[in-house]
Amino acid sequence: MADEANQIRVRLVTPERVLLEQAADSVDLPSKSGYFEVLYGHAPTVAELGAGDVIVHGGLSGAEGGKSDSRYNVSWGFVEVLPDRVTILANDALKPAEIDVPRAEQQLDRGLKLWREAGESEDAYTEALRVIAEAEAKIASANQKG
Repeated sequence: MADEANQIRVRLVTPERVLLEQAADSVDLPSKSGYFEVLYGHAPTVAELGAGDVIVHGGLSGAEGGKSDSRYNVSWGFVEVLPDRVTILANDALKPAEIDVPRAEQQLDRGLKLWREAGESEDAYTEALRVIAEAEAKIASANQKG
């Protein structure tokens, strides 16, 4: 199986379910300090996830075993990268088709309200930014599902 020689095993889990467990060519991950790509042989890394999309490139799909990309919206958590595998532990993860856009828009409105009412509290601003980032990531992911 020469096709799998340089593939990494990707596992995406939340407290409720395992969303993905497959081989892939590469994975794009949203860390708190920005996106990064993982390829086979990547240096061991542990990173804190931010809100955004995990994009798995070159996973097998379909009856013919063709390769395709898959996208999952994640909200916070951690990722462990080893040379031959990636384990993503997300607080929440959804396929773009599972995202409730009206609910995400309500979450964005709530985050903006928290921002306006934060006053002098650094913790309130931090929480508002977290809520806003999560909502914006969900809306962006849902808009890319087609």
